[in-house]
Amino acid sequence: MFILDMNYIIMVMIPGLLLGMWAQARVRNAYARASKIRPASGLSGAEAAQIICREAGMTDVRIEPVQGFLSDHYDPRHKVLRLSPDVYNGRSLAALGIAAHEAGHAIQDAVGYAPLRLRGALVPMASIGSGLSYIVILAGFFMGLAQLVLAGVILFSGVVIFQLVNLPCEFNASSRAREILQTLNIVRGDEDREVKRVLGAAAMTYVAATITTVLTLLYYVMLFAGSRE
Repeated sequence: MFILDMNYIIMVMIPGLLLGMWAQARVRNAYARASKIRPASGLSGAEAAQIICREAGMTDVRIEPVQGFLSDHYDPRHKVLRLSPDVYNGRSLAALGIAAHEAGHAIQDAVGYAPLRLRGALVPMASIGSGLSYIVILAGFFMGLAQLVLAGVILFSGVVIFQLVNLPCEFNASSRAREILQTLNIVRGDEDREVKRVLGAAAMTYVAATITTVLTLLYYVMLFAGSRE
């Protein structure tokens, strides 16, 4: 039996591709629209992030540019908030929203937000599961060992758990971002609607990835059940 069979194509590949394409299209459309709107504050993404970090008392967080399109992220190990060129230098509502979202992760780190701590602890397990689960499951089929297939399923479960824990981290960071931007008067009035659209679209990429991961796990469970017959 091959892992890449019609069930996989129907259950995982096609839904995953469609969800991913839909989520990415939403992000690009929302970003393209908001990137054309200059905020009344006139701030760049980097300047907004600096203000947010300063107001939150996070003097140990550095803000650096990083190459890539929408490659923005917060590194909790080194206390570095890295922003892509268009966000770091951009003076648009899109840049402000994304920069504030990453600053929201920095605030989560500073206040000890439990899901973020748990996500960090799950990284090794998720990395191992992502890299080895398929190999272990495939080996289990070739060797006729249902227990080995089960071990692969358990390994991949770590990836699913990581994705599920990541969702509240992302949604909470977006909520913090919008609240902070308005409280500090960085975003004013109707500008919040565009920021909400960008952050909401970005959140859907994580939802799509989580759904695809769960579907993959269900497929692996189905394979394990078949291996016992």
